[in-house]
This record gives sequence, C-alpha cells and structure tokens, in this order.
Amino acid sequence: MDAKRILKFLKDVAANNNREWFAEHKSEYLACKEDFEKTVNELILRIALFDPNVAHLTAKDCCYRFYRDIRFSEDKSPYKRHFGAYICEGGKKSLRAGYYIHLQPGRCFISCGAYWLPTNILTACRNDIMANIGDWRKCVENGQFVKLYGYPAEGVMTDEELSPKGFGLAHLKTCPKDFPRDYEFVQYLRMKDYAVWHRVDDDFFDDGKWLDDVSKMFKVGKSLNYFVNAVIADYE
Repeated sequence: MDAKRILKFLKDVAANNNREWFAEHKSEYLACKEDFEKTVNELILRIALFDPNVAHLTAKDCCYRFYRDIRFSEDKSPYKRHFGAYICEGGKKSLRAGYYIHLQPGRCFISCGAYWLPTNILTACRNDIMANIGDWRKCVENGQFVKLYGYPAEGVMTDEELSPKGFGLAHLKTCPKDFPRDYEFVQYLRMKDYAVWHRVDDDFFDDGKWLDDVSKMFKVGKSLNYFVNAVIADYE
C-alpha cells in the first residue's frame, strides 16, 4: 500500500472538501481507493489465519463509503477525511465485534471490539462479564492486551485528541442502574462500549512488515471480540 500517497490525498481533501475540487481529482481518489481496498483484502487473509470467521469477507464488505451523509449534520462537508475498514463476521454494518483500520493524517489507528452497542445488548454484555469475570479478565488484563490497549477509561478519543491507546470510548460516571455499586470490577460495568484502539504514526505503514504487526495487534484483541460476540450472537 502506498500510504504516503493515500495520506497526501486525504490531507488535500481536508483542505479542499468541496465537490468542484473532488471532481477535478476523482482519478486520484479512485487510485487511492483501489490501493486501500487491495490492502484490506490482504489484511482479511492475514486475520483469517487466526479468526476464520472473517475468511469469507472481501474489501467490499468492510470498507466504508467515502461520501458523507450530511442530511442531519451541521458539517456539510461532502467527503470524509479518512479511509476506514471494519472487518467482522457480519460485515461493516454488523453489530458484532471486529477489527478496524483507520487511515487519516496525524490520526491513524487500529481498533478491536464493539462500538456503541444498543442498550439491551450492552446490558447483556455487562451481565455476562459479571457471570464470567475470570474469563473476561483473562481477555483484557493480560500483559499483551494492556500494553497495546490499556485499561478502561485510560485513553481519550475525541475530534481534538487521540491518545496512544485506549479501552472504551465512553464510560458512565456511576454504576449502571440495577447493577451492584460495590462490585469489585465495576469499571467494566460502567463502560458504554467495548472498543479498544492503538494509535500508530503515519510512517508506520512505510515499513514492509506493517501487515504482520497489525495482524499481531488484532490477534491480541481476538479474545475480547469472541467474548462480546458470544453475547451479540443471541440478538442477531
């Protein structure tokens, strides 16, 4: 993947986010899109070596549209400022936990887990964590996982800031309703999602071994995905 070319294009889009400019540079967009999708197909094959549930996917199942839905947004910019792909068993529109790669100048990262689950599924996850806390802790408290993704509420991901690593995009200030406030591992009940991320530098993708490195990062998050997906599967 020619990441420098893709990131250069994305930087230019951010500075010229209008239809006239985009029309003049449509060929560059298509070349970058093709390159990114080819790489996503390669990444799917790598992930399938340790998670066969994604082996049937193609880039088309995983890559998000570059055109923004501006109908209900105050930001009327027609195009996104990043390329992203979500690799999970049900494809990019699935609720299932999976593996995500994000290319954006100064804001590249990889991620695992499930993002913004509906309330009923989130409640079920919380109950399953309490019922199987030993298994859950093996997934998210082992040395490799903590090194890559940290502890709950350790990281920050906003439009203005992206910390090097993080576990959970949003957290309740108190224990959720109908759960024990004095629970020893209440930090896992307060989470509003079970997504983790690890930030990488823009030049990370210049290394010829970056696909191997990302595959290893994703493999560390596999147990988290499997735990959460065992719950989500009951609702699909």
